[in-house]
Amino acid sequence: MGIADDAVEIRAHGWRTLAALHGKLEVALEKALQVEHGLSVVEYTVLDALNRQDGWHMRMQQLSRATALSGSATTRLVSRLEDRELLTRILCKEDRRGIYTELTDAGRALLAKARPTHDEALEKALAEAEQLPELAPLVGALHALPPQPGG
Repeated sequence: MGIADDAVEIRAHGWRTLAALHGKLEVALEKALQVEHGLSVVEYTVLDALNRQDGWHMRMQQLSRATALSGSATTRLVSRLEDRELLTRILCKEDRRGIYTELTDAGRALLAKARPTHDEALEKALAEAEQLPELAPLVGALHALPPQPGG
């Protein structure tokens, strides 16, 4: 195996390790949020992203990026959350093709109830992952990240 092959294998190993940590965290969060609040991880992510707008709204494209979903999947997700009256869609006055999404009071209330569950499940899953030698360095890197403003 040459140097170039070694570099590819190192990156591939890193990617597999990252995917393993992501999977472990997502399963833990999904279970906790679903049991306690009837929310999926991606639904929680939408509510959280909208809440971080400080009373403003987001375009559907921005929400797609925040959730790592396709445009059509984001539209279906927003429709489900709108049916549950957790968010609402608003037509852009300047560009009638533009659609914004924002939280309703019910969405904010559910997010406030779900946040401690999310945070506790995340902390527990990270602590468990930190005990696994192959995941410990990634968990350490997450803990070393600087705090986000307002977070």
